Amino acid sequence: MRTDIWRLPMVGANCYQIRQDGIVLVDAAPPRRRQRFLRKLESLSIKPGDISLIVITHAHYDHVGSLSDLKAATGARVAVNRHEKEWVEKAFQEPPPAITPWGRFMKFVGGWTAGVFGRYPGTTVDIDLEDTDFPLQSFGISGRILHTPGHTAGSSTVLLDSGDAFAGDLAMNGLPLRLGPGMPCFGDSAESVKRSWKLLLDRGAKTIYPGHGQSFRADILRRTLRE
Repeated sequence: MRTDIWRLPMVGANCYQIRQDGIVLVDAAPPRRRQRFLRKLESLSIKPGDISLIVITHAHYDHVGSLSDLKAATGARVAVNRHEKEWVEKAFQEPPPAITPWGRFMKFVGGWTAGVFGRYPGTTVDIDLEDTDFPLQSFGISGRILHTPGHTAGSSTVLLDSGDAFAGDLAMNGLPLRLGPGMPCFGDSAESVKRSWKLLLDRGAKTIYPGHGQSFRADILRRTLRE
């Protein structure tokens, strides 16, 4: 089956579009990105109504800020893990702890910016994801959504049968959050992140598509786990 993957940099975070027999969108950008998103769709000759599902990897403002607008534009259903359904519907989030030295420095100098830059409306969730696999075949995608806590309790990853893994902020890559691929600077705990990395590797992940930065080989996570 042919797979088309598009990274959509949305100034602050990535969205990803996956097309096989159907089209699924992973994450929904920071607030006020509707027009930028629609322009990118037009450049790809994709109609908004072709998108049937929006998967939210986690409910921080830079991944759900435009969700209400994008859901209205596409008519797509919204899927998010049950732990963060209320965050999406009430436009609420808890500031994440820093789990790396750089994360602690960033919080010290800048704090958590969601209150300043992240105001956005809540959005109704259509699919409450449990902590078990959610197959995507009914949406025309050969893959599944996995529960991969670590960055947040409800963090999820879209894992295709091809080994492409859309992991949100379970890993980060590049400035200003990291110098290269690896541990997110914010999260619940480094140990829970590593457990989810191991799960992805055990399930066949080959390429990681992060919420921030460029994609990278999953073997980089494997090497980090061995250190």
